Amino acid sequence: MNKKILAFGFIGAFLMGNGAFAVGAGTTANDSARAAVYTNSAGASTGGTRGQKGVANAYIQNQRNTYFMITQPDVDTACREKIYKCLTDYCGDVAVVPGKTSGRCMYATEIELYNYALLCLQKDTSILLPQYNTVTKNGTGGMNTAARLCPSYVQQELMSYLSMANMADKLTKSHSDLCTQRRRELEAAMACHSVALAYGNETTSMLTTQLTDYCGAGVSGGSAEMVTRFANAGNVGANIWGWAEKVVSLEPNSKGANWEAAVDAVLASYTNRMNLACGDNLQLNTVQHATTTNTTPNLQAAVNVIAGATFPAAQNNAQNPYADQSVFMEVTSMSEIYDYATANQVVQAGLTSSALTQNSFLTSSQMDAMQKAYKRGTKVFVIRDSARCYTIPVSTLTQSETSIVAQAFANCASR
Repeated sequence: MNKKILAFGFIGAFLMGNGAFAVGAGTTANDSARAAVYTNSAGASTGGTRGQKGVANAYIQNQRNTYFMITQPDVDTACREKIYKCLTDYCGDVAVVPGKTSGRCMYATEIELYNYALLCLQKDTSILLPQYNTVTKNGTGGMNTAARLCPSYVQQELMSYLSMANMADKLTKSHSDLCTQRRRELEAAMACHSVALAYGNETTSMLTTQLTDYCGAGVSGGSAEMVTRFANAGNVGANIWGWAEKVVSLEPNSKGANWEAAVDAVLASYTNRMNLACGDNLQLNTVQHATTTNTTPNLQAAVNVIAGATFPAAQNNAQNPYADQSVFMEVTSMSEIYDYATANQVVQAGLTSSALTQNSFLTSSQMDAMQKAYKRGTKVFVIRDSARCYTIPVSTLTQSETSIVAQAFANCASR
């Protein structure tokens, strides 16, 4: 029995040996083909390493490219961050904070900020785009630095920064306690303005009582000073003849010529106080009041008795068919105006040129409206751009008109 088992064992070993020899011969013959299929060029150069190394390398490179594309900035974004950092280091960050005090760039000029941003970038020789650092870190000339790539973006980013700073300053002002107080004060002044016009020729006692009810110390925003200013607006007594008229007539509340314009000027002063406190640009538009003569009948009668002479009567102004035409007109320029001389030239061109003439500052409709307004009696044109305004008179103004324009546009350049 043992001899039979041993015989079968020799036969099996012989067959298994021939099979293994056959497999080995086949593998040796096809090894180069299989290596070409499963091995990349890098693996073949190192001895024909098996596996998916080529696919793995491609995946890693794709992940790296995706990471830099998503997380690393382009030139415009990187330069915006650099320039904004330069400006905030110099001026302070732009933030809306109630009660925030003005920064040192509140009255800085564009040229000052532009030059500082350029100087700040010149000192910045750090790598601007990290994803290209390996390519250019050994290069010469600083190709990948903020100093080389960012100066062309300074003007664009500076205007954006100034716009944000201006908006933040306006929001801060409009939410301040002082602005709220000035708004209430203006509301009370507007109420007293109508009362002063309605009761201007009444007795002092009646006028003061009415004003106290509408804008006195007990009214929100009102005060005794406001009552006094409206009660005395336009009273005769601003000159020696006015006081003499009061003495002769025994009327302490005698109103002089154009006293309604004086009442308007008091309201305009409260409008300007609110504009300065809140950063607003509220304009006061009032109707043109009828003009009165400067005759003083009681005083003239007294002079006639004493000296037999009279004062010359003031000449009446020609009647204006457009009685409600505003003394001033506001115009918004399409381009920046940096000085008063340019603003004056723009206004003169708008009044003298044809409306169809090409103008980089004014549209055809604006020029046509300006010429119509001038013919109807407008004497001052207020021209604005994005940050400045100028008052350009085109006719002679009376004293009251000069006062109203000066107070309504106190923040505009007048020469």
